[in-house]
Amino acid sequence: MAATYRILDIDADPDMGNFSVSQIKTLKNGGANKVLSYLNLGSCENFRGYWSKVPSGFLSCSANKAAQLGTYSGYSNEVWMNVGNAAYQNLVINYIVPRLAAQGVDGFYFDNMEIVEHGTNTKNGPCDAQCSQGGLDLIAKLRDKYPSMLFVLQNATSDKTRLGRATGASGTVAFPSLLDGIAHEEVYKPVHDTSVEAELVSWSGMNLMPGGRKFWIGTLDYASSCTNTSAAQSAFQSSRARGFSPSVSDSSAGQQTVCYWPAF
Repeated sequence: MAATYRILDIDADPDMGNFSVSQIKTLKNGGANKVLSYLNLGSCENFRGYWSKVPSGFLSCSANKAAQLGTYSGYSNEVWMNVGNAAYQNLVINYIVPRLAAQGVDGFYFDNMEIVEHGTNTKNGPCDAQCSQGGLDLIAKLRDKYPSMLFVLQNATSDKTRLGRATGASGTVAFPSLLDGIAHEEVYKPVHDTSVEAELVSWSGMNLMPGGRKFWIGTLDYASSCTNTSAAQSAFQSSRARGFSPSVSDSSAGQQTVCYWPAF
């Protein structure tokens, strides 16, 4: 993997035991690669250690009933969380993220933050104005604590984030200035989502340069299986035509193996 890929998104949660510190160092390949840890911010999975067991001074996801916003439709082992809830933010900022950072990763790949776009007219993770703004502010607070880490936001690419503002200890800033990149699932496969593609194009048009680097925009599409090379090739070509960085996996609920696609 270290020889093949330059950007890797792994699950570095020490409770999961997927990767050791030394293996993560190997994946970084002497600095040639950037290794991000997946971090589910918008919902909490019941197989995580912090679902029920946390040190004194923290409230676990299962115990924090006030922050729970209902089961994630289609994912029975996940519960939407109010990202503006103070106790949940404390858990994330001062327990979950420090443990990931200690594994030696270069940054974080924030998932399910699209909850800030949900509004209240839904049963699948309703999020009011306090919840929505709290989610943006949570990223600002993490940026205050980790100024040099890479931040990539997945799926929450609407005007809610692109035009949003967020407040942390350093003050109120344009939300995009907190990020190094964005990504979105299911842009081209299994179905071409023109509205999401347009959102990514709008981000690209901002010409952001975090740390003097070009802002990274990725797509993650699903080709049903690792043998479906024609769908993968189509997704790769469509993504690259827009100047995005493509990746293709088997299925959203799968991803239990790495699909080594032919060079397209």
